[in-house]
Amino acid sequence: MPASLRHAEEALREALGPEAMPLVSFARTVEEAVREADLAIDCVPDELESKLEIFSLLDRMAPPKTVFATPTTNLSIADLASCTYRASQCIGIAVNAEQLSEEATADQAIPIRITSHTSPEAQALVAAFWSKLGYLPVVELDAAEAMLR
Repeated sequence: MPASLRHAEEALREALGPEAMPLVSFARTVEEAVREADLAIDCVPDELESKLEIFSLLDRMAPPKTVFATPTTNLSIADLASCTYRASQCIGIAVNAEQLSEEATADQAIPIRITSHTSPEAQALVAAFWSKLGYLPVVELDAAEAMLR
């Protein structure tokens, strides 16, 4: 494993703490990572091209059950979801890396951005994941869709 990946894995282990580690696994390739995943959270830059590329890659390699969650504060989840065959399983997490590296408190909200196409099952899966990590999931409609209403 390259040193940069090893360093990232150790940093994530420290940030999440030992109680969260049974919920997290590490992989060396995208295909290995999503082969049996219920939830895939990308860690690519918050740029449209990067997000579209990873969503396209995940869409081809992940099983149909996999929900995609992406940390973004700038991009429309509806737009990203429309580029996949599973728009009902795409969710945004309106946070940045600095917020996630801080220790979670019981009242620390994590905004979960959904679209009108997001399934209740996908929403529940993502909310349960963040709850297990100690965050308080707060569901909000994607800003691009909210402006259309």
